[in-house]
Amino acid sequence: MAANISVRVLAFARVRELLGCAEWTLQLPPGATVADAWEALAERAEPLRALASSTRLAQNGRIVDGGAPLHDGDEVALLPPVGGG
Repeated sequence: MAANISVRVLAFARVRELLGCAEWTLQLPPGATVADAWEALAERAEPLRALASSTRLAQNGRIVDGGAPLHDGDEVALLPPVGGG
């Protein structure tokens, strides 16, 4: 059986507030996706679920969809919508 992978998660704005920190390290099973990382975080901070449709996900600096496979040492950034004018 393969060992879990370690993924660094960076959270910004409202997502950071809900998680209570700007950075988090997740241990996920091999074959996990970006969506699996989001789900693992939402289990810890249920209000994140309300932001799922508006939060962009980036893997190693590139915007990806939830199906993107994760690898040990990857960085996932959670980018909520930005307002302004």
